[in-house]
Amino acid sequence: MTRYEPANSFETPRFSGVRTFMRLPNVQDLANADAAIVGAPFDTGASFRAGARFGPEGIRSVSHLLRPYNPSQGIQIFEHLSVIDYGDVAVVPGFIEESYASIAAGLAPIHEAGVVPIVLGGDHAIALPELRAAAAVHGPLALVQLDSHADTWDAYFGQKYNHGTVFRRAVEEGLLDPSRSIQVGMRGSLYNPGDLEASRDLGFDLITTDGIRKLGIEATVSRIRERVGDARAYVSFDVDFVDPAYAPGTGTLEIGGFTSREAQEFLRGLSGLDIVGCDVVEVYPQ
Repeated sequence: MTRYEPANSFETPRFSGVRTFMRLPNVQDLANADAAIVGAPFDTGASFRAGARFGPEGIRSVSHLLRPYNPSQGIQIFEHLSVIDYGDVAVVPGFIEESYASIAAGLAPIHEAGVVPIVLGGDHAIALPELRAAAAVHGPLALVQLDSHADTWDAYFGQKYNHGTVFRRAVEEGLLDPSRSIQVGMRGSLYNPGDLEASRDLGFDLITTDGIRKLGIEATVSRIRERVGDARAYVSFDVDFVDPAYAPGTGTLEIGGFTSREAQEFLRGLSGLDIVGCDVVEVYPQ
């Protein structure tokens, strides 16, 4: 069986070659893959800064600095996983619903093949077509959302589809099981007192950054794991979960966030969950 892994950086320098994630092979054959890196270069759903359409390109570029062995975990990643860079799904700049249809169609064969997509955004609006593709195969999913914003407004600028409404739409469409879902890290000023209560009204558990500071990361991770249980899960990581001192390249900055080290602790704490897809969104490399 073919096992996909990055190019050997002792044979070719990391600044050379085609810009794939971690210098993985760019392959569309899913037969021998466990996971697939997929770009979704779309930011028409953003409400403030534009530029997340360049997120997949930027993430791939800096990923060439990553090495395959993780010493803190003691894991040689590609001894356990065969991973490909699947390329980008097609989008239609400026047209949300058309792009949603295209993104969902592009991700569908990955889920159907039993491969886990790791999607590089793109603004957070892309999570809706991601979830449409995933739920079509796996049924309603548990959501683990690491983010400074809940993204559960009913409408923004009078529009139903954008990065501020995505998870309300996902609940309405039956893509998520709110009773197994949790939103983590919300902080910053709001328009109305009920903005966060809207998530709880939908059935989500929600822990603000202030709440996490009181609970501690370990207890928060335990709460996430207890909430999700053995459900199939989708992990959505908005880079504005991290404090702008560490991650200034994002669209809607919120002070008082987590360090990059703390973000790693949260993600490592999800090990063992039945994750069928995930994303990293709102990265603005410019």
